[in-house]
Amino acid sequence: MRATYPSDITREQFEVIRPLIEEATKKTHPRTYDLYDIFCATLYIVKEGCTWRGLPHDFPKWQNVRYHYDRWSKPYFEDGRSILDFAREILVEDIRYHNDRKPFTSMMIVDSKTIQNADTPEEKGYDAGKKKTGVKLHIAVDTLGLPHMLKLTSANITDRDGAIAMFKDYVSSDCWIFSRLLKLLVDGGYIGEKFAQAVKELIGAVVEVVKRNELHKFKVIPKRWIVERTFGWLDKYRRLWKNCERKLINTLQVVNLAFIRLMLKRY
Repeated sequence: MRATYPSDITREQFEVIRPLIEEATKKTHPRTYDLYDIFCATLYIVKEGCTWRGLPHDFPKWQNVRYHYDRWSKPYFEDGRSILDFAREILVEDIRYHNDRKPFTSMMIVDSKTIQNADTPEEKGYDAGKKKTGVKLHIAVDTLGLPHMLKLTSANITDRDGAIAMFKDYVSSDCWIFSRLLKLLVDGGYIGEKFAQAVKELIGAVVEVVKRNELHKFKVIPKRWIVERTFGWLDKYRRLWKNCERKLINTLQVVNLAFIRLMLKRY
């Protein structure tokens, strides 16, 4: 019997995604550990920001935890999505349903966040605007702040190019996420007719740029605050304070785990 940690989800919440998690787990012999404890161990790493070897000893061995994390993180479906990608998408649709919303949104809010690198990552770039060397998280959320699209790039990629790359990834996977999409809300970093035209051709949505009229005064921008709140949710996860992952794909899966925990906590 292990201790209970603030990063844990309940067993009832875990049952929501257990079928997906078990699908990617080999069953060559009877399991000697609880899959719930394995998943909570990955959440502990994301929430508390410790290393794999720094897991508390009452969790299963860190090698077992890392093995399962790797299986959940690697491409599993034919379109290249991982189990964690799929779990996040399913939870978004489920929460929208319970909030009397349709599975796919008609408006998205797009933004990016630069995460500074530690000394271990292999992929990096310099964000001249934020004066940081690291990676950049591109995200598209709905009016509930739920993540519909994610993309990780090096920090030197501009907001516009990163957003276009994100859309192309989802278009190439034959995703139905754009079936009802009509409008994108963006800030001044996405301004430009070339970007608006590319979005129109890719996903058929209209780009609306929302800017502050008086930069020296604070003013809440309509709807734009929603994506900033989503970034605020991610700031509660210490593993995302700095990028410690060698590969971009691993950083993206850490973001997936953070969102999965956030959404499971709503059950």
